[in-house]
Amino acid sequence: MGDFRKLEAWQKCQKLITWVYRLTSGFPATERYGLSSQMRRAAVSVSANLAEGCGRMGDVELKRFVRISLGSLAELECQLLAAKDLEFLETTDASSIIAEVHSIRGMLQSLHRALHS
Repeated sequence: MGDFRKLEAWQKCQKLITWVYRLTSGFPATERYGLSSQMRRAAVSVSANLAEGCGRMGDVELKRFVRISLGSLAELECQLLAAKDLEFLETTDASSIIAEVHSIRGMLQSLHRALHS
């Protein structure tokens, strides 16, 4: 695939990381090593796995890493819902970022379908 930085999905993932870090900075201090840390790792994982897949040789490897990214994205969505339920996030913030997660998921699913097995 080549340069992962050219992937629109990767670019959106990078913005998602920033968004997650900003939102979690307002979480209670007791969550520093809990939900906040898990959400940050999941967001970074989506982007990092796309980059790693692009650095591998061929579509088969990239397709595998896109699947891993999709898994991390689902993990992040689950964590965002938990943060909303725990009232660490405002409903409007949670809805906005979850909509972005869904947008990225659609892009990754399209990329996955486009890759040769």
